[in-house]
Amino acid sequence: MGSFQQEESGIQKQQQSKDSVFFRDGVRRIDFVLSYVDDKDGERKQERRRVFEANLVKVGLELEIEDKSESDDRKTYFVKIHAPWEVLATYADVLKIKVPFKANDIPDNSEMPMNWLSTPFRLPEPIMQPEPDFFTAPFNKSKSDFFLIEDRDKFFLPSTRNRIVYYILSRCSYIRDECGERDKKGIKRLLNNSTYTAAFPLHDVRHQINVDRYNLYKYWAGFFSFFKEQPLNLIRKYYGEKIGLYFAWLGFYTEMLFFAAVVGTLCFVYGVLTYDDNEWSDEIGGNIVMCPLCDKKCGFWKLNTTCNSSWQSHLFDNVGTVFFAIFMGIWVTLFLEFWKRRQARLEYEWDLVDFEEEQQQLQLRPEYETKCNSRKLNRITQEMEPYLPITSKCARICLSGISLIIACIIGVIAYRLAVYAAFASIMKDSPTSNLEVVGPYITPQLATSVTASCINFVIIMILNLMYERVAVWITDMEIPKTHLEYENKLTVKMFLFQFVNYYSSCFYVAFFKGKFVGYPGDYAYMFGKWSKLRNEECDPGGCLIELTTQLVIVMTGKQVWGNIQEALVPWLMNWWASRKARSYPESLYSRWEQDHDLQGFGQLGLFYEYLEMVIQFGFITLFVASFPLAPLLALFNNIIEIRVDAWKLTTQFRRPVAAKAHCIGAWEEILNGMAVLSVVTNAFIVAFTSDMIPRLVYMYAYQPEGEMNMKGYINNSLSVFNISEIPLYRDYRNPPGHENQYSHTMQFWHILAAKLAFIIIMEHVVFLVKYFVAWMIPDVPSDVKARVKRERYLVQEYLHNYEVEKLKIQLSQQSHSECTCTPMIYPSLTKHEVLSECL
Repeated sequence: MGSFQQEESGIQKQQQSKDSVFFRDGVRRIDFVLSYVDDKDGERKQERRRVFEANLVKVGLELEIEDKSESDDRKTYFVKIHAPWEVLATYADVLKIKVPFKANDIPDNSEMPMNWLSTPFRLPEPIMQPEPDFFTAPFNKSKSDFFLIEDRDKFFLPSTRNRIVYYILSRCSYIRDECGERDKKGIKRLLNNSTYTAAFPLHDVRHQINVDRYNLYKYWAGFFSFFKEQPLNLIRKYYGEKIGLYFAWLGFYTEMLFFAAVVGTLCFVYGVLTYDDNEWSDEIGGNIVMCPLCDKKCGFWKLNTTCNSSWQSHLFDNVGTVFFAIFMGIWVTLFLEFWKRRQARLEYEWDLVDFEEEQQQLQLRPEYETKCNSRKLNRITQEMEPYLPITSKCARICLSGISLIIACIIGVIAYRLAVYAAFASIMKDSPTSNLEVVGPYITPQLATSVTASCINFVIIMILNLMYERVAVWITDMEIPKTHLEYENKLTVKMFLFQFVNYYSSCFYVAFFKGKFVGYPGDYAYMFGKWSKLRNEECDPGGCLIELTTQLVIVMTGKQVWGNIQEALVPWLMNWWASRKARSYPESLYSRWEQDHDLQGFGQLGLFYEYLEMVIQFGFITLFVASFPLAPLLALFNNIIEIRVDAWKLTTQFRRPVAAKAHCIGAWEEILNGMAVLSVVTNAFIVAFTSDMIPRLVYMYAYQPEGEMNMKGYINNSLSVFNISEIPLYRDYRNPPGHENQYSHTMQFWHILAAKLAFIIIMEHVVFLVKYFVAWMIPDVPSDVKARVKRERYLVQEYLHNYEVEKLKIQLSQQSHSECTCTPMIYPSLTKHEVLSECL
């Protein structure tokens, strides 16, 4: 064997290669690893570990311990766990894990026309289909010869093996039976009280050719594979169905974004091509002077300073905007409906059709048992268990609602403070016509909008950290009963806080800014006149360009910062954690130590990935009418996101414990809710935020010459106010001297009626098309239904024939021992005719 002497640390290392996923005998596979540090005052921890590991051995697991003298820090012990066939077979039966019993005999007729066009995007067939296609049935240990078992060591996938071991670890007690404390069990408790420092399954050897991890790194995690399809079956095989479903959803979402990006780009191009048709912007000129935008520091300003922003807003505020808003309402329906079909196909292919939540997800959380002092009888188990009184539960839920309302107010105030800071930095004490830096060609609103959006983005990212902790704190305070309930509650709360944080400023600009301003001499204030916080006005061309600015800066900033953070932070942390081991050759840097130095993916690792994408989904659906290029930005981001996430999982994080999931969970309902809300928000944006409806009303009803053009629109939209020298401001009010001076004109009410009519018509048209499309597209493809029915039929038929054959053999053996005649009990049962409703 020999030894390797490290001069700096003096650590003895065995010369054999330790970059292996097997025990020292090279035969038994390491299915799980536990690590711990032997504390000086850790007698209780030692006792827990001793009892826990003894109980693991009792249930059949095999353990091998690596002494701390073999580790790099000379402090950490590693417990390697192997599950032999008997244990795997027993718990595969308990968990009803589906395994193959017959090769799939249904021909695949899914060949697409002109399939050769997709050749550059394909991966090699062994990578896309790492396993043959079989019909499967829940494993039954007593009928093991019924299933297609060629090699017991390879029959259960590594992801299935580590899932079974984790199931055992989560239910194994660490207190002696005579102590009578039945709730003292599970690896999660031992990790929480620092008895063990980590528990994880091992990655494959990274540089070993043709192992799953190598193939994932080569064909999936490489950035230059961005145009290739994802090897979803290989991801599922290596990481489990739950992570596989996330990447399937992310890939499908990215594919659908391509169509939205193309149409959005065409709408933007239409705005560029019709740039010179913007007649009303030509009328912005002369010496028309506008009222101050604030009470103290703002001076009077000339309308011609808005010329540039009026031209710019036409790129997004045109007829193409209305078309794109309607298109996106239909697109989001198609996306969700086609995803349901894709998900149904994956459910069948990945044996998730009859899947039920695993028992460890339904186990009581340790925190629930600790904090709930009241107990009641469980009618199912007939045992006394802790529970939370309904009064306490209601009080905790109310506190969640109050926290959310406070977060909404904070979001709006933060944006207002950002605007105020931008105003103060740009305007100082000079009139707005003499703006520093930006000059006379950009409106005060546009200048402050860009600056305020940047400041607001920084505030959002700071508040984001606070809201994450608040969401976790509130969820912990509600004391959810099970891990599944905890995850669902946290999902809803975290999403709502993020929704408020990222979208509150956009909602404010779109639906409140400039809508409740008042008029000169009677301005409206946010908290009353005593606050001196005057409600903001929009640019004379409308608030759409400001909403676009806010959306672009927040959305782009979040995506860029998110990708940098996701890629850089884990790499730096791993680099620092493995600094002591970098002086060793990789062959002597053991596989379990390499993985121990990586970052833990955590129970909520996938939760944050979904949250990031769902927030992006909100940007491209809720406010897409203000920025048709949003899907294009999201498409570029997602192409990078897929490869960054793949690289992280393959190289920077410990291998997550494989878990099953038959759908994307609570996120599906959140996406459906956002799809409905997006139709409403886009209709209101076109009606109230853009200048589209007032222009159409003017062109069809108020054009003085009766022609279908926009000549005179700007003057028509200005109201006169009788103060010396300064006569005009933007509104539809009667002039001084009128019997109803400064009240709204009839044109104002005509425009308001047109806006409301547009909202009603657009919403009804889009919703009608949405529901028709949803009705036309079945959630489950017909061929998948047929395959599911055939599989159920075959399971029933083959199991019956299997039982009949076993009975024949038993009777034959009995008859030979008693007499020489042949029993005629089942003379014609060569094949059982099954009359099943599944046919």
